[in-house]
Amino acid sequence: MIKRLKKDLQINVEEKEGQLFLGEKDKDMRLVMLRPNEIMEFCEFAGTNAEDILIWVGKSLGKIFMEKFFYNKDWNSEAMATKKEVVLGALEVMMLMGYGGLTGMFKKDHIIINVYDSLATQEKGNIMAKNLCLLYLGIFNSVFDVLGLDVDGEEVECILTGGDKCSFKFDLLVDELEDGLVDDEMSDLAVSDFLASL
Repeated sequence: MIKRLKKDLQINVEEKEGQLFLGEKDKDMRLVMLRPNEIMEFCEFAGTNAEDILIWVGKSLGKIFMEKFFYNKDWNSEAMATKKEVVLGALEVMMLMGYGGLTGMFKKDHIIINVYDSLATQEKGNIMAKNLCLLYLGIFNSVFDVLGLDVDGEEVECILTGGDKCSFKFDLLVDELEDGLVDDEMSDLAVSDFLASL
């Protein structure tokens, strides 16, 4: 599936502006390139109590990311099944953009997102690398916010503290999922068919 996706959603270079973009040029999906060292330098500049700032930066990135795909789409009338597909699709696109290997699982009252080989992996010896996890938390929160899903999220496992991966749990605050939308196991890859139709 990855090979097919890379073919369908090629990363192209716009020579005049020097920008990278995903897929067709008219879709205007510019890649947000995150370099861990620069983010950690920003964290040091922001200070030791920069958690809210980093989550806000992540939320800003996530909002831009979603708006580039869906412009001014109103998600209020969309079914939860569609929102689930969009979340999994967004994870897949983030994976193609270099955010690591991302998987998602929808349970009755919460959603789990796992990140393997995250941006923080290469910076295990740097205490500031933990701030990269806050950035991920902000991005995921923003995806849920844009879709109108009321969640409360936290990181429950971290590669930097001995975990196998960075794992984020988002409790659903309003409604529980219908039985038909509950996953028995983690997605191998996120849904991709809808991406080709964008």
